[in-house]
Amino acid sequence: MVFKVYGNRDYAASKRVATVLLEKHVPFELIEVDSASGEHKSPAFLEKQPFGQTPYIDDDGFILYESRAICRYIATAYAYQGTSLIPTDPQENALFEQAASIELTNFDPPALAAIFEGFYRPVVHGEATDTLALTEHMKKLGSKLDVYDVILGKQRYLAGEEVTLADLFHLPNGELLLDIGCNFLSARPNVARWWKDISTRLSWLSVKDGINSTT
Repeated sequence: MVFKVYGNRDYAASKRVATVLLEKHVPFELIEVDSASGEHKSPAFLEKQPFGQTPYIDDDGFILYESRAICRYIATAYAYQGTSLIPTDPQENALFEQAASIELTNFDPPALAAIFEGFYRPVVHGEATDTLALTEHMKKLGSKLDVYDVILGKQRYLAGEEVTLADLFHLPNGELLLDIGCNFLSARPNVARWWKDISTRLSWLSVKDGINSTT
């Protein structure tokens, strides 16, 4: 059975999953969910994803939702192929989990808040951007990225010298931040070096402008 991703070709969380599938050389089919018509809130969809959010995956009958959980599953279920994205050594794995937690708790909240103000509010909701709020969100994000710059001044990636899921998790929202004019790379040379490294990976370049099935 073909690995199936039920999601949206242009949505950040779906791109996160597709990037990891490409890193792990797992062929997949994207099943486009018509969110505009409310398909993600239909009874059939809610049976698989009770929160009515995309994406979820079907791997030969195994259903899983939440993009970061899906990425962890892919990296472990297909550990024997593609890029090794989760360390197996206990201490290296702990450092990976630390880095993954940093992304989830320190980067993602201010990044999503800034993206909402700079993109979703004007483009999706047709409302005026609250520029003061956007500035404040970017300021909070900047303080976190200043710490990133210190960490990345000591090692190549957030968990050490090898790329992991923790790095790749940043890609979709990092790209959106750049799109709304939040140049988080400015004056942070180590962050800029790291971002250039992860954002030029073939996996990300293949999905950043939209996901296509590989089967």
